[in-house]
Amino acid sequence: MSNAFLRLISGSEEYSYSLLTAGEVVLGRDPNSCQIVLDSNHYGMVSRRHATIRPSKTPDGRTSFILYDLSSANGTYLNGQLLQGCQELHVGDRITLGNNGPEFFFEYQYKYQYNSQSLGITQPASTPTTAAVNSSASSFSTNDHTSLSLLIPLLSSPTDLTRKAYLVPGMITVVFVVLLFFAQGFSYQILLGAYLASASLYVIYQLCGKPKPWWVLASSALTTMTILASPVLNILILVFRGILPGSVPEDTSSISFPELFIRYFLGAGMLEELLKALPIIGFYLLGKSLRSSRRERIGVWEPLDGILLGSASAAGFTLFETLGQYVPGRIAEVAQEMGTEAGFGAGLQLLIPRILGEVAGHMAWSGWLGYCIGLSILKPRLASRILPIGYFSAAGLHGLWNSCAGLADSLGVFVLGLLVIVGGISYTLLATAIVKARSLSPTRSQNFATRFFQK
Repeated sequence: MSNAFLRLISGSEEYSYSLLTAGEVVLGRDPNSCQIVLDSNHYGMVSRRHATIRPSKTPDGRTSFILYDLSSANGTYLNGQLLQGCQELHVGDRITLGNNGPEFFFEYQYKYQYNSQSLGITQPASTPTTAAVNSSASSFSTNDHTSLSLLIPLLSSPTDLTRKAYLVPGMITVVFVVLLFFAQGFSYQILLGAYLASASLYVIYQLCGKPKPWWVLASSALTTMTILASPVLNILILVFRGILPGSVPEDTSSISFPELFIRYFLGAGMLEELLKALPIIGFYLLGKSLRSSRRERIGVWEPLDGILLGSASAAGFTLFETLGQYVPGRIAEVAQEMGTEAGFGAGLQLLIPRILGEVAGHMAWSGWLGYCIGLSILKPRLASRILPIGYFSAAGLHGLWNSCAGLADSLGVFVLGLLVIVGGISYTLLATAIVKARSLSPTRSQNFATRFFQK
């Protein structure tokens, strides 16, 4: 069974309106003739009778829903395009009444009915008596028969074992553990770093709940790593650290905190957040050239897409920066004084917190910017305001983190408190963006993380 409905997001609240299968539903401000009535004080751009949705029987017997504009003053928009005549609605479609007016999402809420045959359970035709229950209980207690599926549950596993039992991430963990037993030296650190970065990204993936292909996320990470190894990085460095005052000297003791922040804001925040956003932009442009079903799956067309691709890009950036710069430098520094074995141990101490901390660092900043990019695609008329806010706030948090870390020599252990505050704000920003993106998602009813919380 299925129940079609419209979902209206208004600030922090949302409202659902069921659609009729035997009559039309009119949207507008007139309480006498509209089934979905909008407050004229908040939605002045909506006509008294703005649009209507009418059910229609298809040749195969199902019910479809057709959107009509009722000659409204400001028009009706379907997925950002002005509606001409009428159009059949599909799950995830976005209906906007007027320019920057209220937005509705067309969705289906699926309700499943289970019966005894579908679950493989045989039920009696009537309610059993007490004697019958006692008799069956006695029979069960004396029954020593055990089926093969009870002894070996794998033989009766569900078809979606890979999703319900987390088989794939578990098997990946087993593979990495086995490889770590045999790896030595820097290979050990590469394997461990790759596993920790993948685990961090998997947490973000589960929180978002949108089934994005893993090859797309891996491509986003690899694209960022390729950019870091290409002349594009040199061009960005020239702009932000050469033309703009974004370079930071090795000795920062003589620089005031405001100046240090500005330098990190330009040379680290704006530079690196732009670099990590390039794969998001690339997949958006790629998706525009694909057909509808593949465009939504591969490209960027909502905030959840931007968060996932931004987080994946950040994972690639962190791996490249940590394993290509910081860890080798730390190993060489310590090995020169204390030996190679001590050097690898010091490198490992640096590797683990840098990778695990990316959920409150690079992943948080890039995920937030990805949210803003996806939101600007979902609401193109507001893109000129959304994108600058997302970019500068992500770069600001990035620059603030680096600036606080630069105070380690003067503040000592107290700098840890500052980093905890900045990291906590960054992760909270990402978490709230994920929650909001899930509520805005046109495919909300199909997202596994969102469905988990539905009652």
